[in-house]
Amino acid sequence: MNAHDRLLLDGARRGDAAAVGAALAAGAAVEARDEDLRTPLLLAALGDHVAVAELLVAAGADPNVPDSREDSPWLVTGVTGSVRMMRLLLPAGPDLKQRNRFGGISLIPAAERGHTAYVRAVLEATDIAVDHVNRLGWTALLEAVILGDGGPRHEDVVTVLLAAGADPLLPDREGVTAYEHAARRGFDGMARTLKTAADAAEAGSGR
Repeated sequence: MNAHDRLLLDGARRGDAAAVGAALAAGAAVEARDEDLRTPLLLAALGDHVAVAELLVAAGADPNVPDSREDSPWLVTGVTGSVRMMRLLLPAGPDLKQRNRFGGISLIPAAERGHTAYVRAVLEATDIAVDHVNRLGWTALLEAVILGDGGPRHEDVVTVLLAAGADPLLPDREGVTAYEHAARRGFDGMARTLKTAADAAEAGSGR
């Protein structure tokens, strides 16, 4: 790695837009990689350094380049829940079907972490698959219940996902639905919401 690339990576990691701009002007590679194969744009996304990411996207940075953990700038927006970063990356052409090491798209970690604003925004701004199933056999709806804490944030995520068309009848690999998981965990408010949605879905399908 040359000195300009190192300065670019360091600047992106720190959120130093001036340093990033100077490194790019000096000829640093916009897709330079650190020891974990993270690009400057991925480092900026991890730190939610929007001004740095704006410079990098303008210079042609790819939001889909994965690192050694199969994370990418786009996928990381679901982890951090940054709506600003998500919106900034959209014009750069993110792959909405790109999967992380668990086989999940960006929507799923956002649902797991209770990032309601992100879940709502990405569903409104894109055609991301609301019922994508990861390698664990979980959709965003299932993950919000199974890995969530049952509190207001995760209740809101469940409501937003259902409003966006998430199927409340899709079970996990053991045949357990989101409602059943919520009931077993004592998430009463969430369970009521899911039961209402499941009953409506069953009635609509004629099951």
